[in-house]
Order: sequence, then C-alpha cells, then structure tokens
Amino acid sequence: MIPDPSTPTSRPLKQNENYAIHSAGAVSHSGDESGNENRRKSARGKKRPRMCSENTTQARGKASPGSPGRAGGGGGRRGRVQAVSLFEVVTMGRDAMQTVIGDWIETYAMDRDSALLDLISFFIQCSGCKGVVTAEMCQSNRVQDCGDILSKMVEKVDEESGLQYKKFMAFPWILTVTWPMDMDCAEYPLIQSGPYGRWFHSEFGDFVSVLVSQCQHRVVFDGYLMNALVSLLTELSDSCVRAFRHTCTLAAVKILSALVAVALSLSTVMENSQKLHGVERRKTSGRQGSPRLDRMKKKLAELQEKRLEIESIMDTIFKGVFLKRYRDVLPEIRSMCTEELCSWMKLYSTAFLTDSYLKYIGWMMHDKIPEVRLKCVLGLQGLYGDPLLLTKLDLFTSRFKDRLISMTLDRDNEVALQAMKLLILISKSCEEVLEEGDYQQLYRFVFSSQRPLAALAGELLYSRLLNAPGSEGQEGAGEGEARGQDVHTERTLVRLRALLTFYMQSELHKHVVYLVDGLWDCAGDLLKDWPTLTHVLLQEAPPQCTALTEAEQAVVVEVLVASVRQAAEGPSLVGRSGGKKVSNAKERKSQSDDCAKLTQQFLTALPKLLSKFAGRWDTIASLMKIPQFFVPECLTAENTQAASEELIREMGAVVDHPSGPPAVLEAVSRAYLRLCGEDTAWHPAARPARDALVQRWKDRLISQLGVGLKEDTFCADNDQTGEMLSTLRKLRAFYNCHDLSQWDLFELLSPLLSVGCLQGGVPSEVILEVLQCLFHAVLWNLHTSGRTLSSRDKAVAQRQQLSAFCENSYRCLSHADAAVKEQAFLGVCDVLAAHSYQLNVWDPASCGPLLYTPGPRLQRALQAFLLEQVFVGPDSDAHSRVCLASEGEGQQGHQKRRTLLAAYCKLLVHGVLLEMSNASVVFTHYTKYYNDFGDIIKETLYRTRQTDKIGSARTLLLCLQELYVLLKQEQRGGGGGPPGVQTFTNIKELARRFALTFGDPAKFRESVTMIHRSGIEFVFSGFVQSPDAACPPYLTYLTILSEFSSKLLKPDKKTLFCFLQRQTADHVVHSREDCWQPLVYYRASLLATAAAAGGEGEDVASYVSTDRRPHPPSRSPNVNKQQGQVSPVDSRSNRASVSSSLPEDRSEAGPSPVATETQRTAATVMEEPHHVMSKETGDELVEVDL
Repeated sequence: MIPDPSTPTSRPLKQNENYAIHSAGAVSHSGDESGNENRRKSARGKKRPRMCSENTTQARGKASPGSPGRAGGGGGRRGRVQAVSLFEVVTMGRDAMQTVIGDWIETYAMDRDSALLDLISFFIQCSGCKGVVTAEMCQSNRVQDCGDILSKMVEKVDEESGLQYKKFMAFPWILTVTWPMDMDCAEYPLIQSGPYGRWFHSEFGDFVSVLVSQCQHRVVFDGYLMNALVSLLTELSDSCVRAFRHTCTLAAVKILSALVAVALSLSTVMENSQKLHGVERRKTSGRQGSPRLDRMKKKLAELQEKRLEIESIMDTIFKGVFLKRYRDVLPEIRSMCTEELCSWMKLYSTAFLTDSYLKYIGWMMHDKIPEVRLKCVLGLQGLYGDPLLLTKLDLFTSRFKDRLISMTLDRDNEVALQAMKLLILISKSCEEVLEEGDYQQLYRFVFSSQRPLAALAGELLYSRLLNAPGSEGQEGAGEGEARGQDVHTERTLVRLRALLTFYMQSELHKHVVYLVDGLWDCAGDLLKDWPTLTHVLLQEAPPQCTALTEAEQAVVVEVLVASVRQAAEGPSLVGRSGGKKVSNAKERKSQSDDCAKLTQQFLTALPKLLSKFAGRWDTIASLMKIPQFFVPECLTAENTQAASEELIREMGAVVDHPSGPPAVLEAVSRAYLRLCGEDTAWHPAARPARDALVQRWKDRLISQLGVGLKEDTFCADNDQTGEMLSTLRKLRAFYNCHDLSQWDLFELLSPLLSVGCLQGGVPSEVILEVLQCLFHAVLWNLHTSGRTLSSRDKAVAQRQQLSAFCENSYRCLSHADAAVKEQAFLGVCDVLAAHSYQLNVWDPASCGPLLYTPGPRLQRALQAFLLEQVFVGPDSDAHSRVCLASEGEGQQGHQKRRTLLAAYCKLLVHGVLLEMSNASVVFTHYTKYYNDFGDIIKETLYRTRQTDKIGSARTLLLCLQELYVLLKQEQRGGGGGPPGVQTFTNIKELARRFALTFGDPAKFRESVTMIHRSGIEFVFSGFVQSPDAACPPYLTYLTILSEFSSKLLKPDKKTLFCFLQRQTADHVVHSREDCWQPLVYYRASLLATAAAAGGEGEDVASYVSTDRRPHPPSRSPNVNKQQGQVSPVDSRSNRASVSSSLPEDRSEAGPSPVATETQRTAATVMEEPHHVMSKETGDELVEVDL
C-alpha cells in the first residue's frame, strides 16, 4: 500500500515505495510484475475480462468482497460491465465510461493514491507509450518545499541503452517515464490511419469530459486530483516527444472545456440562489435575523469560492498548456487549441471573450496550415452568429477586418469559402463594419473559378444591389392587373440596371455566363423571368425611365442567352469547378419544366428580337444560340407550325445577308441543325427551307465560277471575288453541321482549288474556304459510308475522292499563306485519322472501303511542316524566327502549335503512317520542348508502344542515333552542320527520359534488350582497327546507351555483356586510354558493381558528359601508383596525342558552361586512387568474373 501523503514522514525513499506503471495500465511493485496486464491484451486495448482492479491484488479482492473494486460478481450497474481498465473503457462507449468512472470515483474515495496512479497510467497509455512509469512519493507535503527537486526535473536521452527519460512532479508524486527512443517515429492512437484515429480522438475527449462531469461535486474541489492532473498534463504537454505532447495537450484542453461547463453550472446555481436570497431578504426586511437567510449567504459564499477555484484551475491550464502549445510545430495541436479556444469564448464569454484572448484567434488566422486557418474562421462564425456577443467583438473586427477580407483569396478553397460566409454574416449583423470598397472587392468573387464561392458572392451581390425591398409594396397599390404588371416591369428594369452597372463597371470578365451562374441560386426569379426580359428588349422604356443604350441591350441579350443555357444544361461551365455533379429527380423535373417554358416563350419572341436587332451581328449571334435548347414535346402542332415558320423566315433572312460574319453563320447553322431534326415538330418546315437555301447558294456559286474561272485561270474582279467568298463561307458553315453530299460540292470546288495551287491568282481567303468545304465533304462521305457504300464502284470513287483531297492538300502545304498551310495540314491529318477509324469499325463481310495509304512525298511534306511551324524556338533558323515574330507568339500561337502537333500525333497513334520511323521527328524534340509539348509527346509514346512495343523501341533508338550522327557531323565540319543540332548532354538527357518511360522491366524486356543490342551493333559494326583509327568513331554512343541499363534484368545484363565481349574480341582495347573510357563505363553499367561504379564509372561519367570541349580536363598527378602500373592520368603528352586524333565532342567556340562545370568535377574525382585498376595488367584488359 502506498503511504498516505498526509502522514508526516522524513525517511529516505526506499525500494518498496517505488511503483512501476507499465504500458498496460497496471501499477505494481517494482520487483513484482504480477499486476502487468500488457501481455494479455492487444495494442488497441480490446476488451478483456479482469479478475481484479488495477491496484488491487487477488488477495485483497478476496479479503474485501464488498470493496468498490471492479471485480466480477458486483451488483447493479457494475454487473452489466465487465471489469476493465480505464484505457480499455475508452473503446466501450459513453455508458460504460460513466459506469467505470463511477467505480473509479468510489475507489478514489477509499484510496486516492492508488486511483490517481491508475489515472496517470491511463494518460500514459493513451499516448501510445510502451515504456515504464516509476512513481515515488515526495518527501515533503508542500510544493513550496520542493524547489531543489523541481530544479532536477530533466528530459534526457541515453543513446547506449536506446531509452529516453523524463522526470517530473505530479504532486505528491515524482514520476519518471522511460520509453524507447524510436517512439517518435511510431504511431500513437490519435494519429493512427483510418477511422480508428478519428474515433479514438472523439472517445478520448468524451472520457475526459465524463470524468470531470462526474467529479464536479466534490472530487474536483479536494485540492489533490486537479493539482496532480494539471501538473502531469502540463509537464507531458511540454515534452519533446510528439505523442506525449499531442495527447496530453488534448486532455488538458478537454479538461478546461469540461471545467467551463462546471463553471457555467455554478453560475446558474448562483443566479438562482441570488434570486432566492433577494426574495428572502425582502420577506425578512423588518426582522433582526433569519437562519434561512444566513444559510443562503453561506451557500452563496461557497458557490463563489468554488467558481473562483474553477477559474483559477482554468487559468493555470491556459497559461501552462495553451500559451505554449498554440504555436506548436505540429499543426494538429495548433488546430486543436484554436478550436477549443473558440468554444470557450462562445460558452463562457464572461471570462474568455475578451480582447486578451481574441488576439490569439487573430494571430492564428495567419497560420501557414489551412486547417488552422479554417478552425479560426469557423470559430468566428459561431461568435458573430450570436447577437449577444457582437458588442465584445468591436475591437477585434476593426483590427482584423483586412485579414478576414484577404482570406477570401486563400489558396485553400474551403478556407476562402468559409471566410466569405463569415463576411456575409458580419455584413448582416454589423452593417457599418464593411465599407463600400470592401463590398466592391467581395462582389467580384462572383466570377471566381470555384462555384460555391461564386454563389456566396452572388448572394451578397443580390442582397445588397439587386434586391429592391422598397418596391415590394408598390405592386398591389395599382388599379388592377395591368398596373401590377407595369410595376413588376419597372422593378425588374431597376434590378436589371443595377446588374448592368455592376457588370460594366467591374471590367473583370467578359463572359456573362459566369455572372449568371454565380447569381443563379439566389436570383433565379429575375434571371428566369424571360417574358419580362423580352418585354424590356422589345418595348420602349417608360417615360419616367431612361432607355437602355445599345451596349446595355447587348449585355441584356447575353444575360438572356446565358440564363437559357443555365436552365437547359445546368451549372456546368468550363473553367469553374466545385459544382454539383449529379442532379436529383426534383432538379431534373425543374430543368425539364424550364426547357418547356423557354421553348414556348422564345419560339414566338425570337423572330421579333431578330427583326429588331437586324444588322447588329454580335447580338444576332447570341440570339441564334437559343434555338439549340428548344424541346419539341411541349407545344401543340398548330402553334408549332405557325411560330416555326415565322422563325425560319427570319433565320433565312439573317443567313442570306451578304455581309453576315462567320460567327452568325455558324450559329444559324447550328440552329437549323436543331430545327431540322427528324424527331422535332419543326422538321416539315425547317428541312425544305434549309434545302432551298443550299440550292440557291449552289446555283449562285455555279454562276460565279462560270464568270471568274475560265480556261483554268482565275479572272474574277474584287466584287465578284467578294460575292464568291460570301457564298463559300455560307456553304462552309452549313457543311460543318449538315450533310450536303447530295449537292456534289466536292466536284464543283475541286477545279477551283487545283487552279489556285497550280496556276495561282486565287486569293488565299478563297482557297481557305474551298479547303474547308472539301474537308467537310470528305469527312461526311467517310461518316455516311456505312449506308452509302453498296458496291465496289462507290468504294473506288470514295478512295479517289480521298486521294484527290490529299493531293490538293499536299500542294497547299507549299502555299505562301500560313493559314492555308495550317488548314491543309489539319485537313489531311483529320481525314486520314477518320479513314483509319472507318477501316477499324467496318464489317469485313460487307462491301467495305478501300485502303488509302499516304505516299512518301506527302509524309515528308507533313514532317517538314511540323519542323517549320511547330518545333520553332530561339535556336531555329532565321527564317523561322522571322515568321514567328510576324505571327506574334502568345497564348493563342502556343495553342495553335499544340493543335498542329496533336493532329500529327493522331496519325502515329492510329497507324496511318505505317512506318514508326515517322515518329522520330516528334520524339527527338521530347526534352527540348518538354514544357510546351511534353504531355502530348509522352501520351503519343505510350499509345504507340501499346500498338507495337518493338517498333516503338526501334523508333526511340533511331531518334538517338540520328541526333548523335548529326552531332558528329557538326563536329567534323567545324560547326557547319545542320541547324538545331542538340548537344551531347541533351542527347544523354533524352535517353534518360526515354528510359523512364519503360516502367516494369519484365514487361518491356524484349524492347530494352533490343535497344542495347542494336546500339552495340551501331557502334562496332563495320569498324576495322588500324593505327589511324584506334577506336570506333561512335564509341561515345555507349555512354548514351548506358542510360537504359537500369531497365535490364540481371540475366539480360549477363547476356548483353557476353555479346559486347564478342564484339570487342577482335580489337585491342586499351582501357587506360581516354578514348576507350565509354566502353569501360558501359561495361560497368552492365555489371553494376560497386567498384566499377565508384572507380571507373565516376571517371568516365565525368569524361563523357561534356558537350564539346576542345581538350580533355587536366588531372592532378598526385595519384597513388601501384606496382607495375602507370595511371593514364600521368602520361599527359600521350593522352593529348591520342585525344587529338579522336573525333571528340568539341567545337571551335570553346568549352560550354556545362563542360566547364564537368571539368571541375572530373578534376576533383581524379585526384583519388582508382582501385579498380588493380584488376588490369599493362594495357590488356583482363575479364573479371563478377
């Protein structure tokens, strides 16, 4: 039994006064381990029945059957819960907690030392500690007398034993915790992955709350339990071990939260007692004394004393734990402290909601971890949401208002969203806090890329600018329904003007669709009021209102079209994320109803709008998008026919206008596509009208060609060319959406394109339109071939048409106009890709299409165009740089180059270019243009590898060999080789990137082996050693080839090493000479030995990684020479003579910066002895079996 600390003793500590608290929670004598139960339960503390309490032996259990232990056989509530430790009860729910904590309180009343050690063991176990806690009684009964003991409280590490120690005081105990050094790296319960960690966090907090709640009547105020707990948690929360610091900080703040609840309960009791005291005092005002009144005064004094004691404990925990841990390096601890502080302020505002505590929230809003900032904002939402607390937040609001507004720009989307919610709450509760400039900054978030944030900004914008509460009562003040409709129109116009003013003054975004999407949830009644919006556009403004300007009318039309699109398609915008991806049945029903309403409204209103805005092409282009969202199921036949005929007449007038821009023609074409659908009620009227338009344009084009094209010569004047160009644009716009094959436009326009390519004289604009018409004609022919190819003659005709188009496009690739060349390139690539798809999906049993393969001449032309227009940069030739400067490189030009490259890569992926060598022109630029086209080239490489692994590997090998040969040619020619030659370092980097694309070595075993074998043959094939040629001229290529050695399997490395030995068997290899170092380095990569990698490997790597240095680097002569060996670094003159006869990587311009850095590295490495040379004798290389 532990002696009572109240007993005056002054004897020294003995062994029988030391108690070890093991990780299982048992407290036992240091020499007896019978109480340690850690071996009988799992790491997560699963429920196991126990025969006795933690600090009660079996003998005591038998001697005191009526003791309040947790042994089996108890009655009442203890009979329903098995005997468990405090740590085990955390896993059993709140009901079990209350039962076991009640038992612990009874045990504490009988033997508080033993119960306290049980509780200490509980907190140590919850930290995941696997060590031992030794408890010894303090010699003194007062904390003030323990100054020398407190000065010896240490936390140290014993590296020899691998243990850490922490000694501290939890009065009246001096505790020493011993744990392994690797505990910092282990997972403890609070941070365990999966749901267990979150569950334990919640249950642990509940346990602490229940403990304080059940001890609040007498145990909390005994001056023993809370002092010991506060001492324990304060010391462990200051530990350098994260497990102790995290767990005990959580326990401390949860205890403070539970004490806040106790203080609130005491405050409530005090208020009731004061009321009763006042009533009693009024009753006994005339009497001299009253025992009842005296008892009430005494009770009030006791309650006041208890509350002061609770507040003293809370202040001690706040200063001892919170002030040290709210800046902890662990973000979980900082987040926990911030969350609990906000809850204290909200629950116990009289003590905590002051500026001295609010400043910590303001400081933590600048934390670098989003979770901590989020806890601050969420806590402030609870404070600002309570009107009774607003008066205490004035100083905080004025001090940190700018920070709150800036948090709407937080890089974490959730923090920005909650900050916007907080500011909206502040604007509603404290209207004078935010100024007009602040509101203008918040309004602009309606254009945010995050839809939830944009919706909140739209709510703020609508509530302050668009909603007009003053006009609500005017609608019923009129005389009848007409007056009410006028008032509604006026009110809508006022709100619309406010929206127009905001949009036109913001100048942030040119797309109204984002503004409509942001306002959709709150201003749907305004945006879907299509009859009123149409009425505003069609009718003149009332006398008391100013008419809308043309710019404002254009914006209203864009708002109208955007609301139609939003109602029909929902909130799915390009560039805006965070929206709801799946709609429910109610939303789908509402969407269907909106589509029916907009169809019924605009089928009759759209012709009037087109008539009013005739000639304003931007507005017409926007209005013509509305028919694309019509649904045919909502109208009767007679209404549909009458309204559709009027709409089709207006559309025909718009599209037949001679000066209609391409955007209008494209919009009208798509509108006709919707109206001409066979499942629509407008099909009988729309289809004949469209056919009549196309036939009229064809007849017009035939007459124009008869005048302008005579005897294979283009002789049209400017006016005739303009009319022809207008007709071609209309045909091209309709050919893009409609199948016009029945009018045989391909045969009509082919002669014009041939004349333009062969004879010249045809304007480039005409050629561009003709190319696009022919492109659409071929695509529609390929698309409909499933039902049109019924005989071999039709298949032959289709192949001839495809061949004629490719031939004309080939001629256009050499045209002077860049736009014509780009269209010809894209047309050929898309047509050939579509033809490949047609062959893949065709049924072989039926009469199928004939294969068309592009000729070598066309393939070379496509490659030349790619090099000229796509792979252009600072090191390109002067002509390309001039073209690039004239076009103006920017985002649009960059996207155009990506489109051209993707079109060519489609041919490689679909196998249109049968030879995989055509891909080398793309793969060779992988590293050079990685930032611009790296994703496209990598995807092409993966797709081609799926089709043909060996062929793709041969292509990569061909790329490296071509670049290497070009580099050698440039070096031999003194720098006069082809332009754009890559350096040796760049080629080596390209090989490394290629090697990284081979994932699993077993999956690509044959490909990688083929690369090595072909590379070895490339180096040694045809080489005959002579005095003038001591080594193969392409020997340094082996350094590039070594980048693929890491992707070889061990058996393949051995096989390739034998193959390399056979290739070099007929040659005299001087391994000490610099010219043979690439071979040594490649052998080392195949053998993969530590000696080779550390000796020869580093030497050769530093030697061959240079680009074009004129001389090899000088080496230090201070090298350890072994017996009978002459290091190659000693004979400088011999090395210089040999090096001068080799085709080294050098140029007349001197060493490059990369080479200079490599020379420094080589000079450093070569000062060390090369032990691998001990395996050599003389100049002959001896094969070593590794």
